Amino acid sequence: MRRHYGRGKEKRGWSGPKHGPRRHRRSRHGNRAGSLEQEEPQTPVNAGPSSSGDPSSSSSTQNSVVAELPGFYYDSEKNRYFRLLPGHNNYNPLTKESIQCKVMECKRLRLLEEEEKQKKKTTRAGLNSSVLLQKRQLGLLSSSYCRLVHELKVNCMQRRKIEIHSPDSSVAGTNNFKIIVADVACERIFTVNDVEHGGCKYGIINLSGLGKESLTVEMYDNLYFTNRKVNSVCWASLTHPDSHVLLCLMGIAETPGCASLLPASLFSSTNPGDRPGMLCSFKISTAWSCAWCLNPQADNCFSTGLTRRVLVTNVVTGHRQTFGTSSDVLAQQFARQTPVLYNGCRSGEIFSIDVRQRNRKGQSWKAIRLFHGSAVTSIHLMEAEHYLMAADMAGKIKLWDLRTTKCVKQYHGHHNEYAILPLHVNEEEGLLTAVGQDCYTRIWSLHDTHLLRTIPSPHPSSKDAIPSVVFSSRLGGRRGVPGLLMAVKQDLYHFSYI
Repeated sequence: MRRHYGRGKEKRGWSGPKHGPRRHRRSRHGNRAGSLEQEEPQTPVNAGPSSSGDPSSSSSTQNSVVAELPGFYYDSEKNRYFRLLPGHNNYNPLTKESIQCKVMECKRLRLLEEEEKQKKKTTRAGLNSSVLLQKRQLGLLSSSYCRLVHELKVNCMQRRKIEIHSPDSSVAGTNNFKIIVADVACERIFTVNDVEHGGCKYGIINLSGLGKESLTVEMYDNLYFTNRKVNSVCWASLTHPDSHVLLCLMGIAETPGCASLLPASLFSSTNPGDRPGMLCSFKISTAWSCAWCLNPQADNCFSTGLTRRVLVTNVVTGHRQTFGTSSDVLAQQFARQTPVLYNGCRSGEIFSIDVRQRNRKGQSWKAIRLFHGSAVTSIHLMEAEHYLMAADMAGKIKLWDLRTTKCVKQYHGHHNEYAILPLHVNEEEGLLTAVGQDCYTRIWSLHDTHLLRTIPSPHPSSKDAIPSVVFSSRLGGRRGVPGLLMAVKQDLYHFSYI
């Protein structure tokens, strides 16, 4: 009987509060998980931190063989557990947030070091410049040769810092870059810079001085607005191509919001007294997005995406059209072939509006409707206007066929949780570029969704240091150099093909 009683006690001890046997049992499961991960195919070296787009995922993979205890953190270097505290604590700074920041920073520094050592990279296994040339000579790459050349060049780009000159010595290097937007010819980029005490400054950088050897550009006089935050910027063609800049400004405190149309001639090296004043400014409520129409049937019109409505305004006549929506409009773009406006909403819906029709009660004016599972932050209409690229706050990037209203491709690796981040599509080069909330710049192949390269930020990752980028094969104009421009903090970098 005693022997039987002792066995029952052992069973009760196994399910009791003792951590010894239970911890050992969990570690065995962890080892099994580790063996499964080793069997998975490895991603290419140039594919970046992880296919999921989260640099901190490497730490979870590394520590997956260790039992996870709620409220504790396992330090692999010290080989012991430490208690986690929610939020920030001055006496015990060991929190989940601080651990994640430390892991991300170590990952960023390691990737930067690898990029400096590895000058030549390959986008795909078994593909390099010599193999590509041989296949072309054999006639095996008649249609895809140019695309593959761009893929090879993208992975060989090297980072170089650009020196910014300005007639006003107080302009360059004093404020943090927030947004950079290039004109169609890629001869100029419009910049939005945050200032320390609130508000922002605007300027235009001339890229004509950017060349193979020269790394110097000119930044012209900044226009300063206080107590206003920029939510969206785009170039506008009013008197000639890219003659103006359209900005959506969010009011702060007692300062109201507005949409301002600024002549690009404001930002020049001429005498400030000779510059024209602001062309027009429209008072509006909170504006999340804006777009300029280039179709002649809706000439001189721009749109603003507001809280639960879309506003289309004619600059010359001042006539306004309002379309009510069920959600905030965070992204917009006009089609060129027809006066149709595409809108991406916080609810995840994407819909189109033909601005020639009038909004009537009981009449459905949404021509096309697509749906994402999260808030849509950016949309891009492809050149033939049969496809639409869209990104959301869940990190999903999808290519939609507008004729069938179905998703035909999905680009994996983007990281976003709550930020409004743009997409950059270059159809001529066959590339898709996006900056994630983790401050990594990722470049995909438009053709087969392959992740070609992941570029770490030169600065430590933070919410106020997300890079803003521009990619083009003609930076500086027709005879410009191809590559990527990256603005982060107070610095501007050029990733050149050469």
